[in-house]
Amino acid sequence: MAEINKTETEEQRASRGRGRRARPAADGSEQTLEGGASEELVEKVVYINRSAKVVKGGRRFNFSALVVVGDNRGRVGVALGKAGEVADAIRRGGELARNRMVSVSLKDATIPHQIFSEFDGAKILLRPASPGTGIIAGKTVRAVLESAGVKDILSKSLGSKNAANVVKATMKALLSLRLREDIYRGRGLEIRKVPTPPTPGTLPATV
Repeated sequence: MAEINKTETEEQRASRGRGRRARPAADGSEQTLEGGASEELVEKVVYINRSAKVVKGGRRFNFSALVVVGDNRGRVGVALGKAGEVADAIRRGGELARNRMVSVSLKDATIPHQIFSEFDGAKILLRPASPGTGIIAGKTVRAVLESAGVKDILSKSLGSKNAANVVKATMKALLSLRLREDIYRGRGLEIRKVPTPPTPGTLPATV
């Protein structure tokens, strides 16, 4: 009996060892893919809302999560996920936001020009800023701008404070941005390069 128990113990150890060696390969590959995706895409939860429905047995709660996803290089997406649990609502919102990602026109670390946008009661004003200014914005507008890759900008929310409308107004403003090159190309014009003026030290001396 002792030998049988010993043999079974060795087999169990071997099977457990094989399982431990097999699982890290699969799990490691999934974590690598998820880790690579998380490094490329930044997901931010802007707002979580809870709603209640009164039924015969009590109240039934439902949650909605407003999620912003971006790659910090000019692509951003926004979606509203709904579910019976907070985690499921955030997961659904993230999946929808990834599928709805769009490209926005940026100039270096800021936006190419000033833009004013409205969505329902929300009004957003965005202005380009010099390098080193940072993102001067509230938490709702900041989430969208950071996900899009903007680093220097001035903004002001002038209307409603509803998070969903503010996010949509910000997205509408970003999608309305156009680069000078795109405008000239659409009109069939060429951009003329203005020569830089010489520095004062290189000017010829006048008598």
